[in-house]
Amino acid sequence: MKKLFWIVAIVVSVTSCRQQGSGDYKKVFSDPFLYSKTVKKLNDVVMGNNFPPMVASRNYAYANIGAYECIVAGDSNYVSLAGQLKGLSAIPKPDPKKNIDFHLAALLACTKIGNAVTFPEGSMMDYYKSLTRMADSAGMPASVLKNTVEFSDLIVNAIMEWSKKDNYAETRSAERYAVIDTPGRWIPTPPAYAPALEPHWGEIRTMVLDSSDQIMPPVPPTYDIKDKNSLYYKDVMYSKIAIENLTPEQQHIADFWDDLNTKLIENGHVMFMSKKFSPTGHWQNIVGIAAKVTNADFDKTVCAYAKTSIAQFDAFIQCWEVKYIYNTVRPETVINKYFDPEWRPFLQTPPFPEYTCGHTTVSAAAAEALSSVLGDQVAYTDTSELEFGIKSRSFTSFRQAAEENIWARFYGGIHYHNSCVVSNQQGRQIGEFINKRLVMMKEH
Repeated sequence: MKKLFWIVAIVVSVTSCRQQGSGDYKKVFSDPFLYSKTVKKLNDVVMGNNFPPMVASRNYAYANIGAYECIVAGDSNYVSLAGQLKGLSAIPKPDPKKNIDFHLAALLACTKIGNAVTFPEGSMMDYYKSLTRMADSAGMPASVLKNTVEFSDLIVNAIMEWSKKDNYAETRSAERYAVIDTPGRWIPTPPAYAPALEPHWGEIRTMVLDSSDQIMPPVPPTYDIKDKNSLYYKDVMYSKIAIENLTPEQQHIADFWDDLNTKLIENGHVMFMSKKFSPTGHWQNIVGIAAKVTNADFDKTVCAYAKTSIAQFDAFIQCWEVKYIYNTVRPETVINKYFDPEWRPFLQTPPFPEYTCGHTTVSAAAAEALSSVLGDQVAYTDTSELEFGIKSRSFTSFRQAAEENIWARFYGGIHYHNSCVVSNQQGRQIGEFINKRLVMMKEH
């Protein structure tokens, strides 16, 4: 009889904790690493579905903005992006009478928006369900979970409705790029000879920039392969000679920042695709690493992801506008035609025009955004590439990493050095403009 009494007492005690909330769930969902884990899950799905880097930037941006707006609702230190981002006019407010866990709401919003923006249906929903099960296991009362899911869904719906008006759907059926083999103009490159990627991405609605052509680079050097004193000829020869004499350290730098999301591998008569992070995916990982190094709390971590994602999104739009204005030929094409038909770059040439460099532009913009949130002298070791068998690299700041990217794309043989230098300057201007325009954290 005593044994039965204690069993009933334990059951009643556990049930009571579930109904009232043990408080443990707040500790579980306030862990910033859990948010980084969620973005990494999204990153893996992006990689697994072969999304191009600029398309991936769209997914990260909307997912992280959704999470950020959940944080704003529960933390008065942060400012809503409504009225600051183009077309985002209003965000639903939580019912003050309802008990909501805003950290879980952010996790759910990031996951559900990430699932909905560009992925095959259901790609992230198993993870979504695991988060709700985690809430139940951690003792979150059913009423709190219900309130949290409902509020998160309000944010998800608002962000998704906003996303549908960014011209993405219209560009899916836009006119394809016309390959015209005239001197200096981009044409497809080996081994895949793939068509030009996203020639209309410059038409996507920017979030902070006033327009895709607000910040424009100088005109690239005039195509002139006959005059050995021309800037263009010198650029070509600099690339050719450098790639033929790369040191192991230079090769490592190129490999580390390769981030070509899909690469065609030739092995005899067999061809197959390998997968890696995109440039945006790599910087999403850096945000997580840096947040941990700086001991950023959950809300600041989400803010860092959101701002970096916004900077990358606008940087890709600006860069792609420039690429398809100038349509510049890749070093590989020029060197093969005029100097050495067997010459190959160290990295595989991606399928779009050369000027300006997407990765360098996006890296510089991300570095500025991330510096504004976490600090401009954050030393960290980037372990992102270990899963691809590439050893880590250490940096004293985000800007130093972005500056190394200048050399990475040059050592890869896929961009001229001048293009990479200009691209870093462009990305930095984009990041600085976003930092000046956006207000996310209140000053105290």
